[in-house]
Amino acid sequence: MSLQDKINEEIKTAMRAKDTVSLESLRAVKSALLLLQTDAGAKEISQDDEIKLLQRLVKQRKDSANIFTEQGRADLAEPELLQAAVIEKFLPAQLSEEEVEAVVAKIIAETGASGMASMGKVMGQASAELAGKADGKTISTIVKKLLS
Repeated sequence: MSLQDKINEEIKTAMRAKDTVSLESLRAVKSALLLLQTDAGAKEISQDDEIKLLQRLVKQRKDSANIFTEQGRADLAEPELLQAAVIEKFLPAQLSEEEVEAVVAKIIAETGASGMASMGKVMGQASAELAGKADGKTISTIVKKLLS
């Protein structure tokens, strides 16, 4: 079952349950998928593109929630976090920090990287290997920690 089919089924379920937060989140995902498909010239969207899209939507929601929290608007931050949680259900399981650290350590050992000058090379390989499995910010933090 494609992501678009899963989203459509979840939309129906959310409508029946009158779950407005889920419905709003799922409609945003459906809209973003349709836009991506239109930009791609009506061809089939790859699973990697779908994952990147979902990650971007989650990141947008979390960034908005952080901004609202900084401004003391918890009433606006809460729905953003709830929407992010709904969208995250469609992402593959995220690796723990320890698992990410093990992968990054392996990459550093393979490439012989040392010091912050090698960060770009390590980040490139780590991002490619951990695509969809870990947040870029988490990967970056761990790479910095291990290289310094």
